[in-house]
Amino acid sequence: MDVVESEEIDYMDMVKSKVEDSKSKVHQDEAKEEEVFYGAPDDAAWTDKSAAILLAEKMALETNEDSRELTHGPDGKKLSNKERKKKLKELEQRRRQMEYEVAAAQASAEGAQFACSQTAFDSNDPTWNNSLDIKVPSFNISAAGKVLFRDATLNISHGRRYGLVGPNGRGKSTLLKMIASRDLVLPPRIDFLYVEQEVVADDTPAVEAVLKADKLRWNLLEEEKKLAAGVDAGDENPRTFARLQEIYDQLAAIGSDAAESKARKILYGLGFDIEMQTKPTKMFSGGWRMRISLARALFIEPTLLMLDEPTNHLDLNAVIWLDDYLQKWKKTLFIVSHDQDFLNSVTQEILHIEELKLVSYRGNYDSFKVLEAQKRKQQQVAWEKQQKQIAALKRKGNSKTKAIEQAKKNPKRELTGKAKKKRDSDIAAGAEAAEAAELIKRPKEYTVSLEFAEVAPLGRPVIEVTEVHFRYGPKYPVIFDKIDFGIDMDSRICVVGPNGAGKSTLLKLLTGEVRPTSGDLRINPRLRMGIYNQHFVDRLPMNKTPVEHLRDRFEDEDYQSVRNRLGKYGLEGHAHEVTMRDLSGGQKARVVFVELSLQRPHVLLLDEPTNNLDIETIDALSEAINVFNGGIVVVTHDARLIEDCELELWVVEKEGVTKWTEGFEDYKTTLLEEMERAMEKEAAERAEKLAAAAEVRAKKLAAKMEAMKISK
Repeated sequence: MDVVESEEIDYMDMVKSKVEDSKSKVHQDEAKEEEVFYGAPDDAAWTDKSAAILLAEKMALETNEDSRELTHGPDGKKLSNKERKKKLKELEQRRRQMEYEVAAAQASAEGAQFACSQTAFDSNDPTWNNSLDIKVPSFNISAAGKVLFRDATLNISHGRRYGLVGPNGRGKSTLLKMIASRDLVLPPRIDFLYVEQEVVADDTPAVEAVLKADKLRWNLLEEEKKLAAGVDAGDENPRTFARLQEIYDQLAAIGSDAAESKARKILYGLGFDIEMQTKPTKMFSGGWRMRISLARALFIEPTLLMLDEPTNHLDLNAVIWLDDYLQKWKKTLFIVSHDQDFLNSVTQEILHIEELKLVSYRGNYDSFKVLEAQKRKQQQVAWEKQQKQIAALKRKGNSKTKAIEQAKKNPKRELTGKAKKKRDSDIAAGAEAAEAAELIKRPKEYTVSLEFAEVAPLGRPVIEVTEVHFRYGPKYPVIFDKIDFGIDMDSRICVVGPNGAGKSTLLKLLTGEVRPTSGDLRINPRLRMGIYNQHFVDRLPMNKTPVEHLRDRFEDEDYQSVRNRLGKYGLEGHAHEVTMRDLSGGQKARVVFVELSLQRPHVLLLDEPTNNLDIETIDALSEAINVFNGGIVVVTHDARLIEDCELELWVVEKEGVTKWTEGFEDYKTTLLEEMERAMEKEAAERAEKLAAAAEVRAKKLAAKMEAMKISK
């Protein structure tokens, strides 16, 4: 359903118009229904009682409601203007929801991917036009016929940092996409950017691709280059010199000289060394081009920056830098992330998807978990109380249906002060009635359970590396030179280090994918090694279902035992019999984890295991690692996984592997300090070069202008 935009409307004129049209429209075919209108502006006053009553009667005709119920109370007395307003709001809300669901179903039947609607707004309202805050009182979104949000509210204050969380498949990414595609309309003053696609692979250097994001600066520089070339070729037109001076003044006003330093600092933080920054984008993989897209977004600083799993394409060092950088972000930030440590550091408020709504929790992710647990406990108590009430009503001879209806009408405790004022406001908006009409639902906690089977111990060492030297070929640089270490079943290791240092190569050596150029690598012949990486996820047979694949691999497992394990690992029941090609990345990852558990490995080698997993599954993975009696070697960007599992850091750099003994917090602090020093040094050298170039340019222009004066 398309988003409905309203012109500025006098509400009383609308009321009278609706009343005049009612007689002619009420018996017409449904295909000729008037355009949907999503309620009145909140500040519209209902001052004309007779018009309000007529509108109530008209609505009653359209919806087969008893008009007296909309104009009179149960005691037969006429309702007050405020009471009629409440009744009409309830009716309007129900009708709007019904219309949305019909449109969503129709859109799905016609093959539309998404359907989106929101409360009407006044596009001529200066307050709305100039707002930097996002206030959507009600919106609905469905995807392929599945309702993701129903009558949800979105409130985002300018300058705050928000995290959007919820289990996989609940609509987190879809909400960001609806904002980005303008299906969910925001005030026009809010410029926004959604980092979704990597930059184009072409001959543009990485740093230039970032600088081009600032179109004003880039266009001024291109014009300056063209005019300067003309002057060098003999153009002595005074207008050319005047325009050049204007451009120089504009560039100085927007701080153009500092722009390149800023772009390079961001790229460096995201893992691009000085040489990589000058390489064309076509030389980078998709993951690295996503980093360039992220760098562009950070460089231009939109009013609203939306990031969807920004850490997925980053290594630990880049995540540590991004975490620190975003803590200083001054504009509005809206993040979807599975990284709890990242959310804790960066966000100031959490929006949690609950029952197709967005529920706000002040504070970071840990604060949200505490508050959400308290809320769930309170809801459990309220649900149990309601169940007792229904049981008591049934014992008195009421039918189940009547008992439930009576429980719905159970009056709430008397409210006072601010709580009463808020309740009255909710009633006026139609929200309170919708809440009262629903039974309290039994709270359900989304949980996932992973486990790796206990295995018999192996003798030490399980893996022994002695004076290993490695390079991919004579023409390639040395990656490891005389490294020594051992891995046993009690090892808990996280491999960290800068990009290109050899983290993935180290794992390949351990798995036998590559062999040492020299030195010894000894592996216990009884060792069963469980390997998880994106390659293994992509290698799943796309034409088989998870059940078929696992039963083919493990013949001792029967149909039900496989399904039980898949369900325990968080794969929904309907996905058990869907071919792999139709599963999401997170669903396929769960299949690989089930496969790993059935292999009964002595040592697990996990390369970025948290990618595509939701927070609850990452928690389950941490718990499974902690109780596993085998060895663990992990490459991960997830700080919470490192800390919860008490992993020992092994730093891969400078052709070696070194144990970091000072702890994870010390590693983060040291890394940030080293990066800051390197960036400051590079920025100082660049500023010196820019100043020299600017001085030469100014002298050259002054000399040209002086020569023109003399010739006159």
